[in-house]
Amino acid sequence: MLEKRFKLKEHGTTVKGELAAGLTTFMTMAYILAVNPAILSDGTGMNAGGILIGTAVASAIACFCMAFFSNLPFALAPGMGINAYFTYTVVRGMNYSWQFALFAVFIEGLIFILLSLTNVREAIFNSIPLSLKNAVGAAIGLFIAFIGLQNGKLVQDDPATLLSEVVYKDTINTAGIYAILTLLGVILIAVLAYKRVKGALLIGMLGIWVIGILAQVIGLYVPNPDTQFYSLYPTWGMPDFAGFGSLFGQCFSPAAFEKFNIADFFIIMFSFLFVDIFDTLGTLVGVASRSGMLDEQGRLPKIKGALLADAIGTSVGAICGTSTVTTFVESSAGVAEGGRTGLVPLTVGILFLLAIILSPIFIAIPSFATSAALIYVGFLMMSAILKVDFDDLTEAIPAYITLIAMPFFYSISAGIMWGIIFYVIINMLAGKFKKISPLMYVLAIIFIAKMIFLG
Repeated sequence: MLEKRFKLKEHGTTVKGELAAGLTTFMTMAYILAVNPAILSDGTGMNAGGILIGTAVASAIACFCMAFFSNLPFALAPGMGINAYFTYTVVRGMNYSWQFALFAVFIEGLIFILLSLTNVREAIFNSIPLSLKNAVGAAIGLFIAFIGLQNGKLVQDDPATLLSEVVYKDTINTAGIYAILTLLGVILIAVLAYKRVKGALLIGMLGIWVIGILAQVIGLYVPNPDTQFYSLYPTWGMPDFAGFGSLFGQCFSPAAFEKFNIADFFIIMFSFLFVDIFDTLGTLVGVASRSGMLDEQGRLPKIKGALLADAIGTSVGAICGTSTVTTFVESSAGVAEGGRTGLVPLTVGILFLLAIILSPIFIAIPSFATSAALIYVGFLMMSAILKVDFDDLTEAIPAYITLIAMPFFYSISAGIMWGIIFYVIINMLAGKFKKISPLMYVLAIIFIAKMIFLG
């Protein structure tokens, strides 16, 4: 049955090989089960245990769609970076409810479905200059790395300078140990990745957690819930299905439409849409090119099915209470292991569902472990800036503006808006009108109007 469904012999693989590739991919991306609830529940009022279950369910459904719609070896889950935008820009920065943010994700997913059924998505992708695509990915990496530094207690707000102050200098207390454990986690993950250990992120997170427990045993780490430092000992209990129930379908609740502003909604939805478009397409093309899946014209066969799986996963994810679902670059680990068919994401999807049973363990992982993963993932995403041509200032300066605007303004949408505006204006003044697509003019006008009239 598997041979008939996935055409394993035609792709030069076996059931055993595909299952191994699926397990490898899951190990490299399972950190999302700990990191996504930590980010989405940070000051939003969302239930962390429910988010974990929602993350697993949405990921599984999206992976199943990828398996049966495209027969490609790519796995999906709520994307890094865009979940930070959900929490720190839309909910905490703009003071909208998390239900409102979920509704924006749901609508974005529906638009994605329409675009995926046509050639519009590819047309949008082609209209945006490559330098900005790479800059957006790198800027998101810098943004989530900064969040990792904050959550890992490496930096904290300094009211005297309105900047960040390094706190690891005070090492003989819980906050200092927390910061040191974050740094050790980054080192551990980096060494494991260098040695090409499968699941380096997950193993690194669990490893530094164990080291933290040892620090608590000998008294270097002292739990104090009043200061947000909790016991590091894992506990066992039933998955938080009640918490999941409190999130399910909330994108349609009345709270989603309180203080609803159509202009802000458009900006927020487009930001979700923009990041998802280039994250997904970039991952698909990047992983496929390294594994020889592209045809002679550089196209990926069955890409429409892959894009449709991503779109459906996004809308389903919003209903389940999580941010935008996207194709994970960690899929390259499974492809490197020889994965070539939809049996890989099918395996990953099943493992995500099984992970729900272990949800109490995942939700107990301390933020110094997840912060280490955030900092390292930020490094992986930052590498995209190396593809920008810095000898061409009409390409490099808009990319640079995008790169610095996201972390400094603490807003992913600000980085996108400023990057597009600078690209259009600089190239117009340089007389390079042919480089600017019509859609770029439209977007620049919309963003300028937004800043003039809405701030």
